[in-house]
Amino acid sequence: MSKVRVLVGTRKGAFILTADGQREHWDVSGPHFGGWEVYHMKASPVDPDRIYASQTSSWFGQIIQRSDDGGKTWHQPGTPAGEPMTTPDGMPKGESNKFVYDTSPETGKPLTTHQFYDGTQQPWVFKRVWHLEPSLTDPNTVYAGVEDAALFRSTDGGTSWHELAGLRDVQGSQWAPGAGGMGLHTIILDPTNPQRIYIAISAAGAFRTDDGGQTWKVITKGLKSKYMPDPNAEVGFCVHRIAMHRARPNTLFMQLHWDVMRTDSAGDLWHEVSGNLPTDFGFPIEVHAHEPNTVYVVPITSDSLHYPPEGKLRVYRSKSGGNEWEPLTNGLPQSHCYVNVLRDAMSVDTLDKGGVYFGTTGGQVYCSPDGGDHWKPIVSHLPPVVSVEAQTLP
Repeated sequence: MSKVRVLVGTRKGAFILTADGQREHWDVSGPHFGGWEVYHMKASPVDPDRIYASQTSSWFGQIIQRSDDGGKTWHQPGTPAGEPMTTPDGMPKGESNKFVYDTSPETGKPLTTHQFYDGTQQPWVFKRVWHLEPSLTDPNTVYAGVEDAALFRSTDGGTSWHELAGLRDVQGSQWAPGAGGMGLHTIILDPTNPQRIYIAISAAGAFRTDDGGQTWKVITKGLKSKYMPDPNAEVGFCVHRIAMHRARPNTLFMQLHWDVMRTDSAGDLWHEVSGNLPTDFGFPIEVHAHEPNTVYVVPITSDSLHYPPEGKLRVYRSKSGGNEWEPLTNGLPQSHCYVNVLRDAMSVDTLDKGGVYFGTTGGQVYCSPDGGDHWKPIVSHLPPVVSVEAQTLP
């Protein structure tokens, strides 16, 4: 029987949850990297025991960790396995925190400054890795979305990283941070076209490459925002999350700052599918593993009130690809619940009936083994959850 592994990143460490195909009894491992922020963890679809983790500290900065045994042991790429992770004075070892910005093809100078829309220039700051996306075909290739927004790729298992600098050539001077920073938080690889990648940035918008990252185009036509002074602007949209089903790589679903959106043209044109949601503000969005038209969101009250409407934690599901939504409440708290679900904190597995998972800022991780009909907490009282990734194991 297949198993499932759920990788959970929190504000104070990482946790790994495992269960058999029934998803009733869970083993909990952790905290790994206790006390550190772990923004994201994700396993290679080629090698299920290869896991990459983004480890961040206000003292030591950004580190990439890698496990080659399913999370039992970890090491920083560039440091031999088994060696201490830190030097005698407590500094992190390894090469994985050395992200190399490429040079401008026009000037030959390093792209290390950001010219903002008001004309000022400031250093392009590297704060953290928001999202890691392993290659669909090569366990040693992995992409990293960082803050301030840039896209990096490693082809040696995370030892060295180089920027795909063409992305910032697409109106990069007009990008600006959202309330949570200017992070590149979504990376989607097209399973039918290895040259196509989708990314999303808050608050810049959505972008697509069709040549492996050399050149990019803005894909925001149809999006709208009352906060943007120029109604015809292409960039400046606060995209919270994008999701795609592997069987339909041209169809994407987006949770925008306000509005839930859909495109059937690989991002060339979007239309709203918020329908009968109680509020169309939220952060995560996900698609059922076996049903390309089944979509999940977690609405919260507003952009200033980051908790569920009426204090009722509800996942909303559309089985029609949007517009018609139903609340899923069985097993979720329906009174006095004031948690949030962040953009990377929802995931699905590929087991029968399609499991759905999400984590909250209150430290709970919930599982539905039947596509959202019934929910139960796997764990409670963790640090605030920032990311959840479900992984089906043989």
